[in-house]
Amino acid sequence: MKLNVNATRMEFLKLRKRTSIAKRGHKLLKDKQDELMERLLAMTKKVEELREKVEEELARTTKKFLLARAGMEPDFVEEALLIPTKRVEVELEEKNLLNVKIPVLRQSVSGEIISYGYHETSPELDAALYSLDKAIGDLLELAAMEKTLELIAVEIEKTRRRVNALEYILIPNLEETLRYIVMKLSEIERSTLSRLMRIKDIVRAH
Repeated sequence: MKLNVNATRMEFLKLRKRTSIAKRGHKLLKDKQDELMERLLAMTKKVEELREKVEEELARTTKKFLLARAGMEPDFVEEALLIPTKRVEVELEEKNLLNVKIPVLRQSVSGEIISYGYHETSPELDAALYSLDKAIGDLLELAAMEKTLELIAVEIEKTRRRVNALEYILIPNLEETLRYIVMKLSEIERSTLSRLMRIKDIVRAH
């Protein structure tokens, strides 16, 4: 669709510069979109592998805990887990990936996972807690990676909309307007030349 502008040489120069900028912007956004897609696909595979690992670790932990509960009095299980001694603090930071702020989780761990004596507890409970302890780091890493995937996917969609707006709307409209201005300027030039020729003929006749 042609833009509503005056068909002048100054407007033509302004629109030609704007078109050039729009095309450069389109290329940069397209490159960004392609790079984000590559990162998304590469990270998706890693996330799938890590999720599978975490699910297996949590399944093993649950199985061991159920075995522990089956071999212990319910009150003993509750008492053993009543006061945890291990503390995991998570600090959220951000880093920039192609103008996408992605999360980075920093862990600070203190204390031990076993918070009870061994007199009235079963080895299965120890095994369940050690298994859970092992899964915590992977679980936090998975959370950060899945959030990163979500943010990249959102950015890809935003970039895709901008690329399409430039490629299918703005740039074609600018190019159509440039062609219109060239046509109008040519018409004006021909009309002016024709008028000058007529004036010249009149002057000669007198």
